[in-house]
Amino acid sequence: MPRKIESLFIPGPAGRLEALLEEPENGAPREAALVCHPHPQHGGTMHTKAVYRIARGLRSAGAVVLRFNYRGVNLSEGEYAHGEGELDDARAALAYLRGRYPDLPFTLAGFSFGSRIALRLGCQGIGARRVIAAGFPTNYKDNSYLKGCTVRKIFVQSTRDQYGPISELEPLIASLTEPKKLILIEAYDHFFVGALPELEREIAGLD
Repeated sequence: MPRKIESLFIPGPAGRLEALLEEPENGAPREAALVCHPHPQHGGTMHTKAVYRIARGLRSAGAVVLRFNYRGVNLSEGEYAHGEGELDDARAALAYLRGRYPDLPFTLAGFSFGSRIALRLGCQGIGARRVIAAGFPTNYKDNSYLKGCTVRKIFVQSTRDQYGPISELEPLIASLTEPKKLILIEAYDHFFVGALPELEREIAGLD
């Protein structure tokens, strides 16, 4: 039986949000996962390579995965709202996903700008089992939302990330409340060039 792949529109706070729902390749889903894409003003979409790889890794581990485009991206309505509106979009997408799979535990994940969105949402005490933050950008200096955040935080970072250098990320993670984990991947840059298969394998292997 082929896995379910569903293109859909989700009601969002600034209009409908374009989304893609994909069930795992094998068996019934064991968890639900929302994946947030990178910065909409720098070409980020739900089809960005790293986002696709994160979603595929999660699916191979048994998750049903929802990707979506923030307001103003491709077929999603509205316009860029400086991170605050995009956080609201993620919240609406998560509500839809949880409504479809109310009995499953859920994971939040994101790449780059999307990793901040996922962490901001997950640190609000909404019951996520974990947040996977890939390519976390340290060049945003306001990380106050991470203080006292007790959700399980898994950072996956390129060793040559120009927007989230290890020299800046490691002390930040050291300052955070447990549980937390850092996974480093040898890659050419922030976008995991040369290591996308390894990114997917690491995501698939997370517990």
